[in-house]
Amino acid sequence: MQNVKVSVIIPVYNCQDYLKRCLDSLLNQTLEDIEIICVNDGSNDNSLNILREYQAKDSRFVVIDKENGGQSIARNTGIDIAKGEYIGFVDSDDWVDLDFYEKLYYTAKMHKADIAAAGIIRLNNIKKRFYLKITDEISSTNYDTKLKLCDVPDKSYIWNKIYKTESYKKLNLKFTENRFYEDIVFTPQILFYLEKLVTVPDTYYYYWDRPNSTVTFKDKKHLSDKLWADEQSYKFFAEHNINIAKHKTMTKRIKFLGLTIFKVTTKNNHKHYRLFNIIRWSKSTTE
Repeated sequence: MQNVKVSVIIPVYNCQDYLKRCLDSLLNQTLEDIEIICVNDGSNDNSLNILREYQAKDSRFVVIDKENGGQSIARNTGIDIAKGEYIGFVDSDDWVDLDFYEKLYYTAKMHKADIAAAGIIRLNNIKKRFYLKITDEISSTNYDTKLKLCDVPDKSYIWNKIYKTESYKKLNLKFTENRFYEDIVFTPQILFYLEKLVTVPDTYYYYWDRPNSTVTFKDKKHLSDKLWADEQSYKFFAEHNINIAKHKTMTKRIKFLGLTIFKVTTKNNHKHYRLFNIIRWSKSTTE
């Protein structure tokens, strides 16, 4: 395939119930000059067969089948073979607007930007909300501004953005393997090392909040990796003299009369409280 504008990398692991929705949103992109790199990470459900089905009907789909090694290895595998002028990422249970990559690509080109970032809508079977709303087209090379525009560290996600491949590969910056929450470490670094970012309004990445996703697990490994990721990102911010407190929503947990009260201080110093039953909360964090 010649003149690939965007390489979209999808790590896939046991996602048969959501995968077609994701792939259809890429198959029908208004930007046709894309390649869709699907890395099957040792799925033992019907995910690989679904990927083969899409590969058979559209040559833009590239399917790599490998032993299970984790999401980071799958992403790194896709990066190594990407041919596009820009690289993007989609999780296999999520999807994007049909004009998503067209708008990100041409806005990035117009501003000669290394990164283009769009908004995020987070949803599940019950509710839908703007998780990151971008209303203006703004470009910046200032690191502090880029963090603010992307709402990092609170939303250190890689998949609502595209990255200029040539600039990115020069960094030799890979996802840390055998860790969860690797985005928390990766995003502050990529925003720092790549020069210009531009925000793109009116197109969205759809973040499906499913019960058994990676971020809902609370076993020892997940909790340990979350602590590691936070420590690594804060260390990076400190090394580059960033006062991250002004970018972060601060949450304090208070126990009172058998209940857990979460005191949340937002970036504009507005305070509000969320109340949860302590027994229910304790159960959800140990399963």
